[in-house]
Amino acid sequence: HLPLGLKKGSNFFQEGRPFKELKIMIAVKNEGIILEKTNLEFENQAVLNPACIQMDDITHMFYRAINHNDISSIGYCQLKDNKVVKRLKRPVLFPEYDYEKKGVEDPRITLLEGTYYLFYTAYDGKNALISYATSKDLIHFAKQGLISPKISYDEAEDIFRESGIKERYSMFEMLYKEREGRNVLLFEKDASLFPRRFDGKFALLHRILPGIQVIYFDKFSGLTDNSWRDYFRNLGDFIVIDPLFWFESRNVGGGAPPIETEDGWLIIYHAVEDTPLGKIYHAAAALLDHKNPLKVLGRLKEPLFSAEEPWEKIGVVGNVVFPTGAIVRDKRLYIYYGAADKLIAAK
Repeated sequence: HLPLGLKKGSNFFQEGRPFKELKIMIAVKNEGIILEKTNLEFENQAVLNPACIQMDDITHMFYRAINHNDISSIGYCQLKDNKVVKRLKRPVLFPEYDYEKKGVEDPRITLLEGTYYLFYTAYDGKNALISYATSKDLIHFAKQGLISPKISYDEAEDIFRESGIKERYSMFEMLYKEREGRNVLLFEKDASLFPRRFDGKFALLHRILPGIQVIYFDKFSGLTDNSWRDYFRNLGDFIVIDPLFWFESRNVGGGAPPIETEDGWLIIYHAVEDTPLGKIYHAAAALLDHKNPLKVLGRLKEPLFSAEEPWEKIGVVGNVVFPTGAIVRDKRLYIYYGAADKLIAAK
């Protein structure tokens, strides 16, 4: 856990003041393993990448569970002081439709105006797109369907090139077309909602490789393919974080939903480093302006934490820490993450 509001001192980058070093240090404490797989059919291969929300003294955790057929669903448990006090034996969300037939993955949850919004990646075996469900009580969830554009990578990248966006945004087109075929849809993942509106609009963080962007909209039904095309034509204006430092050499992506602090919106995100031995995942942090989340006030130029423990280095996929949930309790920030794509741990 981290003392909330302090920044990682000797390696803090302030936008507009390159590589300014702030001499404020924080301690990152290892809370250890929180949740592991069971023999239940829906989670007998791995549990990982949880969404968390704190209500009174209970942390509600919605986690990705994988079975031996490599199909994901979303399980649920309750924590008190990081100890499991309740755990359901069935998933709360599972594949039901063709667009999610191979998995519902990597949830994030936000409470906004009395409604819980739970976003997840819907995977059909080829395409990964953003979907969401809503609840009033954290018990009954209603799926609301896909909100990602059903636009091919081929078309999207043509729009990116015309818009003059950085060349790196076109690099991933070839990768996905070679892997999944020419008609693969633009991959959309890592979505999370700000817990308040800006000028009356929803604000959704999402990831088009290799960066993190924000899209503003009046209502979810307005996220049509044509509105996404209009947004893509100006995507450069809506990039929040692009890869910048050594540990972000491949890409960055969303982590936990934004957390409001006195100094701005705290963003815990993941960063992927390309190395000769493969990809290494790190946890990172940035601070965004209260009124304008597109304005980055600062970000760490070293990882917040990386794989160090055996359970983080060795698993289904090694060298992975993937933060997706964070809660504030007793003036401490607790970060929950998938470790080596096998289990859930906390800092």
